[in-house]
Amino acid sequence: MRIAVTGSIATDYLMTFPGRFSEQLVADQLDRVSLSFLVDELEVRRGGVAANIAFGLAQLGLNPLLVGAVGEDFDTDYRAWLRRHGVDTSGVHVSELRHTARFLCTTDRDQAQMASFYTGAMEEARFIELAPLADRHGNLDLVVISPNDPEAMLRHTTECRQLGMPFMADPGQQLARMEGPQVRKLVDRATYLITNGYEKALLETKTGWSDAEVLSRVGTRITTLGPDGSVIESQDGTRIEVPAAPEQRREDPTGVGDAFRAGFLAGLAWRLSLQRCAELGSLVATYVLEHIGTQEYDLEREEVLARLGGVYGQQAADEVAAHLPD
Repeated sequence: MRIAVTGSIATDYLMTFPGRFSEQLVADQLDRVSLSFLVDELEVRRGGVAANIAFGLAQLGLNPLLVGAVGEDFDTDYRAWLRRHGVDTSGVHVSELRHTARFLCTTDRDQAQMASFYTGAMEEARFIELAPLADRHGNLDLVVISPNDPEAMLRHTTECRQLGMPFMADPGQQLARMEGPQVRKLVDRATYLITNGYEKALLETKTGWSDAEVLSRVGTRITTLGPDGSVIESQDGTRIEVPAAPEQRREDPTGVGDAFRAGFLAGLAWRLSLQRCAELGSLVATYVLEHIGTQEYDLEREEVLARLGGVYGQQAADEVAAHLPD
């Protein structure tokens, strides 16, 4: 299966606040919040939702096509990094005017986060067309439409429908910026729709659709619930609940959702059941949680299979083992 991952490509600035955000917020002063935090650590890492998903897919032995817009600084070392790890970067557009996007995130002692995102060159993603990429690469079996310039997301969705290409709608944090009609256009006729629990509720509020109405417009709906695992629902009435894989340690939650998507998509590429896809996604997510940085982990075959079998059973490990590279 040839998977194209569209979305943000960014540099992450990850900071750690030793206190709790909740203790700094005064209930009757929220309309005039003015806070600054003295942080203990600063990590500068490679990131961006699409790049993180593509990196995870490549770690699992696939060769995903990354599609997004970056600045010329991307060619300093980020492109080489992704290529070395198995990501096809030929679908990346390089802006002559703007820098690569920046993600600034502070995490407190409870793993709560406050973040901001500078789009930079990402705004030019709206000029990328999928048809030439599909022609160049033979075929795109699945297009992932992850958080990106909103106009780019809508254009990619429309183009997928016109070309008859299956797509996964992954609106993520862009739900906060998009209006109801845009969200409806993004989601309608998606082969897969993936959100976390909060985004699920926000999507329903913005579209005005009920849970059942959303499900009637997509093939399969995946909802991630953090430590409570994930739920997969299909139009035929199927509902699968998958518990989260336990982490060995907890370092930073940034990029955990992207890693889940990478594992889930790899399972789809291998024609595994939806339950196995979610199990693999959950395990890959723990690797990110156990590291600082969204692309700092290695998926060693024997360890992955041992952990997968330990949590979800030997059959799960055996089914993944048939596809996982040495």
